[in-house]
Amino acid sequence: MFGANSILDIGRTALSAAQAAISVTGENIANVSTEGYSRRTVRLAEGYNINSSVGQIGTGVQVAAIQRNFDQYVESQYYSQATQRDRWDALYTQLQGTESLFNESQGYGLSSSLSTFFDNWENLTQRPEDSGSRSQVIESAQTLVSTLRQADADLSQMQLKTDTAITQEVSNTNDIMKQIADLNTQIKIHSASDSNNANQLMDQRSQLVRDLAQIVDINYIDKGNGNVTITTEAGQTLVDNEQYFSLSYEAPQATAALKSDSKFDGNVYFSGSDNLEYTLEITSNAATNFTVSNAAAAATFRVSVDGGKTWLKNSDGSDQQFYARPEDNMVQVGNIQIWFGSGKDSSVTPDTTFTKGDRFTIVPKKAVYWNENTSTKEIISPATSLSGVDNPSRLSGGSLAGLCNFKDDYVGKYRETLDATAESLIWEINRRHSQGVGLQKLTDVQGTYSVANDNRALASASSGLDYGSKLTAGSANLYIYNASTGLLISGAALDFSDAAGQQNFDPATTTIGDVSAAVNRTFGNYLTASVINHKLTISTKPGVDCNFAFGTDSSGLVAALGLNTFLDGSSCSDIEVNSKIITDQDNLCTGHVNGAGEANQGDATTATSISDLRDTKIDITTVRGGTVSQSVVKYYDSLVATVGSDTSTAQYNYKYKKTLAGDLDDRQQSVAGVNLDEEMAALVKYQHAYTAAAKLITTADQMLQTLLGMKS
Repeated sequence: MFGANSILDIGRTALSAAQAAISVTGENIANVSTEGYSRRTVRLAEGYNINSSVGQIGTGVQVAAIQRNFDQYVESQYYSQATQRDRWDALYTQLQGTESLFNESQGYGLSSSLSTFFDNWENLTQRPEDSGSRSQVIESAQTLVSTLRQADADLSQMQLKTDTAITQEVSNTNDIMKQIADLNTQIKIHSASDSNNANQLMDQRSQLVRDLAQIVDINYIDKGNGNVTITTEAGQTLVDNEQYFSLSYEAPQATAALKSDSKFDGNVYFSGSDNLEYTLEITSNAATNFTVSNAAAAATFRVSVDGGKTWLKNSDGSDQQFYARPEDNMVQVGNIQIWFGSGKDSSVTPDTTFTKGDRFTIVPKKAVYWNENTSTKEIISPATSLSGVDNPSRLSGGSLAGLCNFKDDYVGKYRETLDATAESLIWEINRRHSQGVGLQKLTDVQGTYSVANDNRALASASSGLDYGSKLTAGSANLYIYNASTGLLISGAALDFSDAAGQQNFDPATTTIGDVSAAVNRTFGNYLTASVINHKLTISTKPGVDCNFAFGTDSSGLVAALGLNTFLDGSSCSDIEVNSKIITDQDNLCTGHVNGAGEANQGDATTATSISDLRDTKIDITTVRGGTVSQSVVKYYDSLVATVGSDTSTAQYNYKYKKTLAGDLDDRQQSVAGVNLDEEMAALVKYQHAYTAAAKLITTADQMLQTLLGMKS
């Protein structure tokens, strides 16, 4: 029991333990620069003991396990900070490029173009008949149009490039999740509790989890024995032990969320694109028809762009209501047209009924989806409320969230603001110009804005008229002159009554056909009005020696139909200078028709009104920002300031989260990282242990030799 053989066994186990410790230390030293490598240590345990008359006698030492030094608690905290770091990093990187588009410091850009444009209108007020001054106005307008179009095109190109980056990130995410699931399987096979740790596989998995946290926000749940579940912070499962769930980046689509008692078996359809998501909720009360119809009793719905937290409002603060129409009467909401059709055919009107509270979600953009299985998916693209709060059921971290935020929430917001700038500029200039007189009176004019259907009220959401919502009840005046003498022949407001007598324009009931009839009714002896290709055309009658001019229009009708206007279009993508003005600058209106009906072509009333627009506060409305009262110039300046502020905020958040993530990584490295000084000290210790174990074996051998010598 106390013999030399026992000592030899103890020496042998000590030698083996020292060898294992030296080997592990050597591995640590060799992998000092290996990314994702966690320092290993040998856990030694005393060998079993043997009872004896004098007490228990040990049998040496054994290697209990090779342990991986890793703090999962710190690592989980790191995931939370790193995912936010990478979200803001992606956002900041992209915003830096956007900020350069709005750099006005070089003296060129939209701000400079706007300033030059209004300067030239102001110069024109001093010389309204001067050909050079008129040419400068037209040229500066063309430059302004080109600048607006280019800015929007550049932002659009950024979104397309971001689309490509998002597609790649989704693919990377799926690949990482698959690798983690495969490693879970291998770790489960190779791990044995307290005896064999699959350290290398665990390191590989930890590095992949870090890579995953850089792309999406995650929760990490270790169930032990290789079983790991990873979810998004919103709760969608990404990896569950040996199974993973894929993400996809899919085209625009719409879904329904009907009440349990709803009988509606159709679907919602849309055309157009937008960076916002639209939530529709049926609001009809019990006394209203709950069907899809072109009639006045059709079901109504309200619209939200923040998942139902707030709803689009009328000017009086009430919820804006829209009618549930079929395809031939689709309704304009924001940047898209909406209608309802059967479940299989968008052109077939469903005859089943809604239930109050039925909801539909329209996603008119590419979005990221979590796929639970082949038939069930959930949109997880990050979404923020109008107050800037993240939707807790969506992605909220990682580069994928940052890229989606950039494309939809930032560039989408900038494009919406730019479009609002262009839309307001077009409308306000056209409102003034359409009531003016050029150097020549008109013999014919064709509207530049069309309707979707000639028989719909112009202010209806389904009229298709770009500026139909700007129309108000009022009057529109028109004047007829002798072409030879220039004397006034007739002048009056358009008569919208079917019988004799004056009736003002009513946008809620009047159609483009009614406008044509009103012109013919009021000035039928001199003018002919007709609707061609859904646009209004007015011309002098053949054989009648006359021309005409537009006067005061309190309704906005003339501008909304694009008659006698300066600009065409309704957004950055389609804005342009009216071709009739480009081909003949005499059509540029500077004067006006005075109270006596005289056409003062040479005065500067209209030019002054347009020039004053530089500092005139107007109502500018966007879905995200609501309605603000600012001049067009200051409104654009606020966009430039917003871009700069957004970039600075992203930079601050990135640096802040980077610091927090870096601190947590340092804490993890203090546990898992290899310190060469420590390893060299350990190497010396284990080397001495090995030498001592060898000396013990030598001593036991000498004892045996002595015993054998005594026997002989």
